Amino acid sequence: MSDQFVINGGKKLAGEITIGNAKNAALKILAASILSGEPIKIPLLPKIEDIERMKELLTDLGAKFYSDNLDSSRLKKTDLNYKIADRFRASIVLTGPILARYGRVSFPHPGGCTLGKRPINFFIDGFKALGARVQKTGQIFTVSSKKLIGGKFVFPNVSVTGTENMMMAATLAKGKTILKNSACEPEIENLADFLNSLGAKISGAGTSTLEIEGVETLSGGTWNGMPDRIEAGTFIILAAATRSRLKIKNCDPDHLDVLLSLLQNAGVNFEIGNDYVIVIPSKKLKAIDIKTREYPGFATDLQAPLTVLLTQSEGISLVHETIYDGRLFYTDILNQMGADIVMADPHRVIVRGPTKLLGKKIHSPDIRAGIALIIAALLAKGQSIIDNIYQIDRGYEKIDERLRALGADIKRIKS
Repeated sequence: MSDQFVINGGKKLAGEITIGNAKNAALKILAASILSGEPIKIPLLPKIEDIERMKELLTDLGAKFYSDNLDSSRLKKTDLNYKIADRFRASIVLTGPILARYGRVSFPHPGGCTLGKRPINFFIDGFKALGARVQKTGQIFTVSSKKLIGGKFVFPNVSVTGTENMMMAATLAKGKTILKNSACEPEIENLADFLNSLGAKISGAGTSTLEIEGVETLSGGTWNGMPDRIEAGTFIILAAATRSRLKIKNCDPDHLDVLLSLLQNAGVNFEIGNDYVIVIPSKKLKAIDIKTREYPGFATDLQAPLTVLLTQSEGISLVHETIYDGRLFYTDILNQMGADIVMADPHRVIVRGPTKLLGKKIHSPDIRAGIALIIAALLAKGQSIIDNIYQIDRGYEKIDERLRALGADIKRIKS
């Protein structure tokens, strides 16, 4: 069973916290290593569960890790291990690089948290657009192609992992590939820059239209990392919700423009530097309406933490989740703690605040709801016990140690 967090709430936090390299960027760089015929160097990988699962999956395929180097140049097989791949959604991004390099890949429907079983039609249709054949036997998909051929693919809906996977697959395809209605996240731009440093020819990253001119081979290189904007935004919200003075270091405030604008409207005080944000305690928080959007809009991964802040804000707020089905169900847990949240429909909730939260024994349903429940427990009066913290460990490195360094009363125990 997963460990538990025991949190005694109501304590003010103070100090500085340094943001690590982005989970959602690092996972894709690990996958991209398969495209290279030489080792690549990846220093400062986040020490989180999803990264460990990706390393485990790559090792099972035949990749070799030593020090900061990863050699995926000679895989011994192209079938993703079902037991590992079923534990985290990002396993799907290995399929494009393996298909492009080896001409065949088989994989299960990727898993993960309660949000893990999301549609993968973007991947299947995208591979077909590049000339691949797709077969399904039971729960296993097999995709094959002697040589992928560049083509045009239009995403019916914006998909981050779909964009990344297709971009990597097209890197070694013959001819030009055009991807339209692509995602624009900074992590995609980071991945394109890294691939280009290895010899790829990708243009348009950061816009909705990507052009990839296929090349024969990629060389080795180094990934220099990028700050995790979701982690940075989470700690900014945590500081605001607990009315604590915190300095969030090693972040890129330009990646947080919409969040900072929303927080300013909510009455949060902060100072912005080139690579830091200092949150200053606010006497009064105001209700605001939020609506998740693809980047550069308000990130869905910050929706749950910000909803916790809204339980401490004066007035009525509307939270509209437009990206994922089922991502608001955690609000039932917040209601158990004393929040006043009414679900209008599966994509919208109404939050009335401020309300006093009380410590409870609760269960973490997924990564982002899990970190939101930690924020709620830090706010709450009394003791909270959070189960299933494996989900939180998937996305946040040593979160209990880092919070204790800020003054939080949190400890990890064996369940």
